[in-house]
Amino acid sequence: MRAIVQTTVGGPEVLTVSEVPTPRPVAGQVLVKVKAAGVNPVDVAVRAGYYPLLGEPPFTIGWDVAGTVEAVGDGVTAFKAGDDVFGMPYFPKQAAAYAEYAVAPADQLATKPKALDFDQAGGLPLAGLTAWQALVDAADIKAGHRVLIHAAAGGVGHLAVQIAKAQSAYVIATASTEKLDFVRSLGADEVIDYTTTDFTTAVRDIDIVLEPIGGDHAALSLKTLRPGGIIAALLTPSDAAKAEIDRSGARFARVGVRPDGTALGELAKLANAGKLKVHVAKAFPLEQAGAAHTFLGTKPIGKVVLTA
Repeated sequence: MRAIVQTTVGGPEVLTVSEVPTPRPVAGQVLVKVKAAGVNPVDVAVRAGYYPLLGEPPFTIGWDVAGTVEAVGDGVTAFKAGDDVFGMPYFPKQAAAYAEYAVAPADQLATKPKALDFDQAGGLPLAGLTAWQALVDAADIKAGHRVLIHAAAGGVGHLAVQIAKAQSAYVIATASTEKLDFVRSLGADEVIDYTTTDFTTAVRDIDIVLEPIGGDHAALSLKTLRPGGIIAALLTPSDAAKAEIDRSGARFARVGVRPDGTALGELAKLANAGKLKVHVAKAFPLEQAGAAHTFLGTKPIGKVVLTA
């Protein structure tokens, strides 16, 4: 089969197509013929060597998978050949999703939502699970909560807005000028242009902040929290920001995404109910993985995917 294999870390040009053996599913695993694989910032960080999750090359990056079951290993009863599935297997270990076929534990997959095509389903798992695990698992979002979502037009952000609205929360979202209308279309109750407005003076009494930016940004978000509120951060804050959070006594959760077939099923329910849509900014063929990474660097709206 064809797969993207890199033999060194570096720029997008290190992502090259190779012929490798097609994996075989063992007990508990499913072999998926990949139709689409999401491209995420963590993929870029691992490719470049900034985040050495997979050790030294050679390796194949990618964790988002949507496709059709080709075969199942012993003991698998949840799926059969021909079923359409999606998932984020093995993270943070190698899943090798940038390939024509991938194997995954059956319990880390879910049935693909009928409401989404393969490109959309391929862009959902990692970003959708991140948003779900931050808002639902870490922050225990409830109806009526005031939720501040930063970078609301991005991969995680645009899904987080919709997940929060599906939980009957009041959503305030930040985005740049050219992305405001898109974020409004997701159902955000208030939209703040962070290029012209200081959100720390415009927002108050927040129950949950979804913080995907890192650095000192989490400390700024402290100013918007009500007593008992929580910052759910996707990146580690700076030492100064963490110290300020500790002094404030505010609740803080550093959210690291993990495989979860059950949560994928919940995301699928939202999609099939028309409450969760995945915006795909652009789909690239597998052999253009490097171009997909370059495009992701332009910070497009929503998701970028590869099609195998």
